[in-house]
Amino acid sequence: MNIQKQMLEAIEAELQKQVARLDQPLTKQFHEMLTYHMGWTGEGAGSDATGKRIRPLLVLLTTASCSNDREKDEAARSPYWLRARSAAAAIELVHNFSLVHDDIQDNSDKRRGRNTVWVNWGAPMAINVGDALFVLANQAILDLTEYYPADVVRQAASILNNSCLDLTRGQFMDMSYEERNDLGLDDYWPMVGGKTSALLAACTQIGALLGNASEAEQDAYRFFGWHLGLAFQVQDDILGIWGDEALIGKSTASDLVEGKNSLPILYGLGKQGKFAQRWAEGPIQLSEVNAVASQLEDEGARSYAEETSEAETKKALECLDRANPRGEAGEAIRQLANMLLKRKQ
Repeated sequence: MNIQKQMLEAIEAELQKQVARLDQPLTKQFHEMLTYHMGWTGEGAGSDATGKRIRPLLVLLTTASCSNDREKDEAARSPYWLRARSAAAAIELVHNFSLVHDDIQDNSDKRRGRNTVWVNWGAPMAINVGDALFVLANQAILDLTEYYPADVVRQAASILNNSCLDLTRGQFMDMSYEERNDLGLDDYWPMVGGKTSALLAACTQIGALLGNASEAEQDAYRFFGWHLGLAFQVQDDILGIWGDEALIGKSTASDLVEGKNSLPILYGLGKQGKFAQRWAEGPIQLSEVNAVASQLEDEGARSYAEETSEAETKKALECLDRANPRGEAGEAIRQLANMLLKRKQ
């Protein structure tokens, strides 16, 4: 069994263990709401509903690529990276807490092809589900005390909670930007830094900390995660306008129709050309999406976004080189980075 498969199995088992804290007689339905959102139960449950678990996988791969599995748990005779599994679960629980709340705030009725939690049980219950996932994340990170000294656990918890604060900052900007028409490219980076990069940087920084990496390596891993997030988000923005719907599994009309403040759109607005004129006239209709997307491309927005993504990709890979990931996990983290950074459009 390859290391990624081993890690994904360990992550799923740890997540179920953490969520089981709510599997009590008086909270059975509450527990069911969480297991539904996590993709384990309900119609359509399975790998498509759980998602790829990229974030917790990054935690464990980083831990293993630092330690090179040089140590074993003497009691369980298990890989060293298993000690970090509760931190990996904590990251994924935070991610899912943000998804539950995002779905309510964005009025999104579908998540990975299934009804969102608020659609099935109502917004008040869904808010409580999100809150529970957040609390479970903080309990999970403290489970590190079984294997790590208190100071290391405190550092890991601090990184996690700082990234959560960044998530709320990014979400605030995203929502507050919706009613503004004076935004520029400088407004984009703080928003996506909070919404996308902060948690990915936390994954690699916590993983490096738990892998006993040097401070220089921890910094390199953190910046790898940060630039990975930026590159990934810019690619997502490109796919949100010019992507192949059959490949990405979602409508490419949504970003224009929903009026998202993505990088290509903000670039186009800055050009103050025909695209900006049409944008100022009101919401884009489905019938004109292709024409508007073509206009945006003609004004250089796609080329600019692709060049920006390539620049962030280069920074991410340079940081990964400085981190010097080792062993089988080192190869796996490079493969994962390349997969994320070279998605088909």
